[in-house]
Amino acid sequence: MLETHELGRRPGSMRKVQRTVAAPDELGSGMIGIPAGSDLELDLRLEAVMEGVLVTGSIRGEAVGECVRCLERVVEPVDVPLQELYVYPERADVAEANGDDDEDLRELEGDLVDLEPALRDAVVPALPFRPLCRTDCPGLCSECGARLADDPDHAHETIDPRWAALGGLQGTDDEKRES
Repeated sequence: MLETHELGRRPGSMRKVQRTVAAPDELGSGMIGIPAGSDLELDLRLEAVMEGVLVTGSIRGEAVGECVRCLERVVEPVDVPLQELYVYPERADVAEANGDDDEDLRELEGDLVDLEPALRDAVVPALPFRPLCRTDCPGLCSECGARLADDPDHAHETIDPRWAALGGLQGTDDEKRES
């Protein structure tokens, strides 16, 4: 929550806020996200406008997850812009009375701005959909699960099942020659 009391309701008044806050729960997807409680750096500008308070700035932090190919730990820097208008309660009531039923309309809670929903809306779409430990990650072996980046020459000798019976004949013939 950010305090906006000192802005008053004077359009054009502005103040800058630089703050480090703890990340809220579930700030990400199943594969990658910003861990709850980790540091988020906010560099914001709060500006009073006719409708309410305009919050602009940036959010920085570190997202942690796992590579979709090899399941190794991935750490991605996050630096996303934020721009959100928080309307005065009476402005929200007027908009609602006029039939503007905008679900995305954020309302001031007294003199406080609740940033958590806006943080979520800015950060989550900026996270990689399919995080990779590196762009050329070869992934895991489909047969044994070995990490292919650790052993680039990794291979399995597979025999086509249609020829497996012939392999058995070759072994029998070799034993007869040795006797």
